[in-house]
Amino acid sequence: MQTKYYLGFDLGSSSVKVALVEATTGENILSLHEPQHEMSILSEQNDWAEQDPNDWWKFVCQGTKRILQESKIDPSSIQAVGISYQMHGLVLVDGDGEPLRNSIIWCDSRAVDIGKQAFEDLTKERCVSNLLNSPANFTASKLKWVKDNEPELYKKIHKFMLPGDFIAFKLTNEISTTKNGLSEGIFWDYKSDSIANWLLDYFEFSPELVPDIVENFTPQAFISKQAAVETGLAEGIPITYRAGDQPNNALSLNVFNRGEVAATGGTSGVIYAVTDSKNSIEASRINHFAHVNYSSEKPTIGKLLCINGAGIMYRWLRNQSSAESYETMNRKASKVPIGSDGLVILPFGNGAERMLNNQNIGTQFCNINLNQHSKAHLYRAALEGIAFSFVYGMEILKNDNAAIKVIRAGNDNLFRSEIFAKTLSTLIGYEIEIYNTTGAIGAARAAGLTDKDFDRFGQNITKNDHVMTFKPIENKNPYLDAYQNWKIELEKQIKN
Repeated sequence: MQTKYYLGFDLGSSSVKVALVEATTGENILSLHEPQHEMSILSEQNDWAEQDPNDWWKFVCQGTKRILQESKIDPSSIQAVGISYQMHGLVLVDGDGEPLRNSIIWCDSRAVDIGKQAFEDLTKERCVSNLLNSPANFTASKLKWVKDNEPELYKKIHKFMLPGDFIAFKLTNEISTTKNGLSEGIFWDYKSDSIANWLLDYFEFSPELVPDIVENFTPQAFISKQAAVETGLAEGIPITYRAGDQPNNALSLNVFNRGEVAATGGTSGVIYAVTDSKNSIEASRINHFAHVNYSSEKPTIGKLLCINGAGIMYRWLRNQSSAESYETMNRKASKVPIGSDGLVILPFGNGAERMLNNQNIGTQFCNINLNQHSKAHLYRAALEGIAFSFVYGMEILKNDNAAIKVIRAGNDNLFRSEIFAKTLSTLIGYEIEIYNTTGAIGAARAAGLTDKDFDRFGQNITKNDHVMTFKPIENKNPYLDAYQNWKIELEKQIKN
């Protein structure tokens, strides 16, 4: 009897990850990424960030061919495909499905003022009650920027898409989106449980620009003949799932219910708390999106708080100091005392920070003593500064009535650093469960969730993927002192 598999893609801003899992057990058979180096981000002006959607497709094709070749499986044994993708990006295509311009991706800040004006004009009350968010610097505001600044190009638009919608289109030759995707772009009205046509009217967008909506955990479309040639997949395989990277990460970590929190420490840092409440007093700092198990009957919402300057800060420091590896940096940092002997790093140098009310304060190095501080101090201060920004975000979430019962994170990126994880666990006062999974593995497993048995799905993750648990350190006073020093420096910058 032929073994069956699911295939998952995770489209990030650094690479496309591909994972193959065994259908019955969910076991990860093989994971890889393309390209081998990091994808480039084009930044023609300060705070702009763009990528070519056709590059994403090229790496999807390369990664798929590689995983089929290296796993030596028959493409016909793949039963379904799931897609995870970088959130909030804007992809614009013409009538032939060709991108009209580079995608304006998640960390691009050009539309901040447009979102602020929309929040004021549409009123906070209506935005919060219907959209659960301010329009802010999300996909809708980015589309308005194109309308205002590239009017001739705007006239050529056939449809707008999220990045994952574009990959699904290239795989199937059918343009569609999901409720999840529309909520990420701030196009979804939670009161009417439909597209926010009043928002389209405000921005003067034609409803014809919105793709058809498909449901998750159902056959959304099927691999086309052309895509089969370009990827090596078998024609007719269904795509059954797609979600933004943070909701997908939560799914990957068995986070579906109120009080469960997923955390990631990649290029950006994210805290994603699931709730069953649509109420918020922090709609301009916390993002609220339809979670992967959202339905009209059970409106499960993800409360997402993003720190743009997280892993990118540590990567920048590695590059500038020519460090051999992150492990080397972590080892040197461990020899420096808690609080980094007074050195403070504010890691906010990757665009406007929504949790700081869309201020762009940049990265700050504070209190450097040229006679005392070394590269090791910089490493520790960076790890602590990123952890402190997570704690600061947790305080905002708690103020917004987010319940926190358990925190789960993947065994990668910043959570490989004991300094980072223990600092965070100690200051928030909760254990952090670490799981050996990835977004691509989660997307592959989710492709098989057509029965929507989330309890069984989660039990398998807990049983198969749990690696370790970081527990709060009993004597938290040194951590509290260091955090207070960090907050003093942050508040100076915010007031400026």
